[in-house]
Amino acid sequence: MDDDRNQPQRTDLPVVMLLPNVVTIAAICAGMSAIRFGFEGQFKAAVILILVACILDGLDGRLARLLKSESQIGAELDSLADFVNFGVTPALVIYAWGLQGTNSAGWIAVLVFAISCVMRLARFNIDSKSEISGAKSDRFVGVPAPAGAFLVLLPMFVSFFFNDPDLIAPGLIGAYMICIGLLMISRIPTFSFKKARVSRKMAKFLLLGFAFLAAALLTHTWATLIVLDLIYAGGVLWAWLSRNKTPTAP
Repeated sequence: MDDDRNQPQRTDLPVVMLLPNVVTIAAICAGMSAIRFGFEGQFKAAVILILVACILDGLDGRLARLLKSESQIGAELDSLADFVNFGVTPALVIYAWGLQGTNSAGWIAVLVFAISCVMRLARFNIDSKSEISGAKSDRFVGVPAPAGAFLVLLPMFVSFFFNDPDLIAPGLIGAYMICIGLLMISRIPTFSFKKARVSRKMAKFLLLGFAFLAAALLTHTWATLIVLDLIYAGGVLWAWLSRNKTPTAP
């Protein structure tokens, strides 16, 4: 009897509780595969995989909260996945697409963007764990990493839309990357979709809007992505102009 008491109790974990981590790992696989496709010259496939990683990133945290399976390892895994998918992958894909002929200048832009992303994530992690956290706010401080990855791909969207790989000069692409990196570590307040609310009467119109957006993405992918990028950039500008009116979150 004593031997039985001294044996460690077996704890079984429902497989469904691992689903958020599975989604996170799938996002990492999508990001890493995007790098491979980028250096193989399949740039459209690489961009699509980055966007898939963005979608999966938005799902894993919500699944964890829904299933009540949030854990420290899951949080750390998600943060590392964000750096890979939104800091390293877009920078390397853009470098393979349009910056390889710029020698050191293009690589400097890649480093600035990637380091800005990891600094943004580090600040977010520290602030979110702080007791003095503005978690109730509907604003972030700086452009979030997924949005930064989405914005930095704009030159590729434009190039794909016009079917002209040499449309934008490499120097402009590198300068644009640096600007997006600086936006991520800036103190500019940006809108947080996680805190967005909609009335019950407007919910049906929101769903119709999502259906329209999905149809637009399937039929006019690059034009739709360009428009979404410009809308988000306009939102960042609006948030900056109204920055003194609303408290911000990390």
